[in-house]
Amino acid sequence: MKRIAILGSTGSIGQQALQVVDQFAGEIRPVALAAGRNRELLLRQVKKYKPQLVSVSKEEDAVWLREVLGRESGTEVYCGNEGLLATATFPEADTVLTAVSGAIGLKPTMAAIRCGKNIALANKETLVAAGELVVSLAQRHKAAIMPVDSEHSAVWQCLNGENCEDVSQIILTASGGPFRLFKREKMAGITPAMALEHPNWKMGPKITVDSATLMNKGLEVIEARWLFNIDYNRIKVVIHPESIIHSMVEFNDGSVMAQLAVPDMRLPIQYALTYPGRPASNVPKLQWPIRSLTFETPDLERFPALSLAYEAGRAGGTMPAVMNAANEVAVAAFLAGKIGFMAIPKVVEEVMHGHNATKYGTLEEILEADGWARRKADELCAGTASFTL
Repeated sequence: MKRIAILGSTGSIGQQALQVVDQFAGEIRPVALAAGRNRELLLRQVKKYKPQLVSVSKEEDAVWLREVLGRESGTEVYCGNEGLLATATFPEADTVLTAVSGAIGLKPTMAAIRCGKNIALANKETLVAAGELVVSLAQRHKAAIMPVDSEHSAVWQCLNGENCEDVSQIILTASGGPFRLFKREKMAGITPAMALEHPNWKMGPKITVDSATLMNKGLEVIEARWLFNIDYNRIKVVIHPESIIHSMVEFNDGSVMAQLAVPDMRLPIQYALTYPGRPASNVPKLQWPIRSLTFETPDLERFPALSLAYEAGRAGGTMPAVMNAANEVAVAAFLAGKIGFMAIPKVVEEVMHGHNATKYGTLEEILEADGWARRKADELCAGTASFTL
């Protein structure tokens, strides 16, 4: 029996993870769940899965949940950052699925690693902001980091049994998002509703917008650098509109391995939770023959966020954390209607270029850089006349 804790159980990845759990009832059990503000959905999850511990973001929601569940439920209820940490370090869990969005996932993931728990990682920001710190911590505590992102899961699968020294390059695929064919002048009119209509994937709002700007792929480039110990010059991004090939690995002899599947997050979630097995799944299978697989070079003029991510990764130190924090603030401002779509990378660039990257040795140093970047980005988004196109 594998016992899991899920950080972000009411989000897109968390809900799909519980669908995987449903398929393997008796083999995988969720013993701790942490949610945000969707207390009604969390209540339904508690009644169905009967976890021993749950957490919500707000104290008033925790009070409500305790009252509804009653004293005899057997479920402890926490809230806030304390609740996230309690979920991540819950002694009964052997694997923690980090599926919260943003840098908020960093502290609880590191706390879980310190407890020697294996990490099913669906939170890019953890490795983007603190990759060197997280990877070294996992090595010291012998905690496995199993990628849940479809792209990194694909690379992981392609490298299974291979010698990493034989890798020539990693090729991450991107759908191109909903605006792949938009002319630059048309992109000025993009609304949040338009950006949230991803052509292939069903995801949460933040990651969906990141996919539309290609920042999501930039974050994945930095994540891949730490997951697979490979330099940025050997990580390539190609646009693949069909989202059938989830990523590829090219080897020194010229051979290329690719992982293909329908675009359904339940498959990489299941692989992480059942590794090294490959039991039958409920995910639809590819229909053969596949009519076409096409590839394009990313347009970095229309989608500069990808270039900014490479720039931040190569700068190293605190710069990726600063880039990520600025992007989180800018995306939130866009979704709130405060800035335009094309202003998102402009805000990120402005914040990055106002920061001198420094080496870090502690989580506190990363969080300090993160906080500075958020304040700077907030200031820019509050006076956006020069950024709104």
